[in-house]
Parts: sequence; C-alpha cells; structure tokens
Amino acid sequence: MNVSDPIADMLTRIRNATRARHEEVVLPSSRTKVAIARILRDEGFIEDFGEAQDGTRAVLRIKLKYVGKVPVVSGLKRVSKPGLRVYASKADIPRVLGGLGIVIVSTSQGIMTGSQARKGQLGGEVLAMVW
Repeated sequence: MNVSDPIADMLTRIRNATRARHEEVVLPSSRTKVAIARILRDEGFIEDFGEAQDGTRAVLRIKLKYVGKVPVVSGLKRVSKPGLRVYASKADIPRVLGGLGIVIVSTSQGIMTGSQARKGQLGGEVLAMVW
C-alpha cells in the first residue's frame, strides 16, 4: 500500500495500538521511522523496537510501554505535513506541555529531540510532538 505520509501513518498506528492495549505494533520500516523509534525508546515512551525481515520487505516492531494498564504515550501529534511544512529556528523550537513532552525535529545533523537541537544550536523541520 502506498502511503503519502509514512510518519503520520507510524504515529497513528502507535496511537491506535496504545488505545487498544496492544503489546506491539508492526509497520513498514525506513531509516526515518527507525530514528523516531530510537528517540521514543531513549526518552522512555516505548519499551524497545527491532527491525525484521517479513518476506521481501523490512518491518519495524515496536514494543509499547505501559504503567499498569495506562499507556506511557498519552498523545502523539504530527506537526509538519506534506501539504504544509513547519520549520523552526533554534530559538523557535516549541516546548511540549512545559517540558513534560518532547518534540522531534529533523535537522541537518539528523533526527533528534528539540532539547538536543537547542543544545546543538540547530533548527529544522518540526516532525512531531509526543507527550
């Protein structure tokens, strides 16, 4: 299936799986999705992730994280979309819920969190917000 916005598809699959209390999510893999999954794991929003080969295509398996029966990810929002790109300078990178959430930014140095981009004096495309 051809998806016009693979990052939004990834975030929607994670959102739907947490609401349905699934253990893991399986989705098509790409370097961008792996970088986003790495950030989510490092920031404590998911348990772990791994890449596998499913026939002829690579898939990404994301193991979701729960505290009791409550999912750790309470919200995901795609900011920059194919029809409307959103860019931010190093001073304009948004903060999510006063620092309780993270913003994922695509910079010239790679995909990173907003706080890492601020430390590195980098701006870029604001991909998503997670809280």
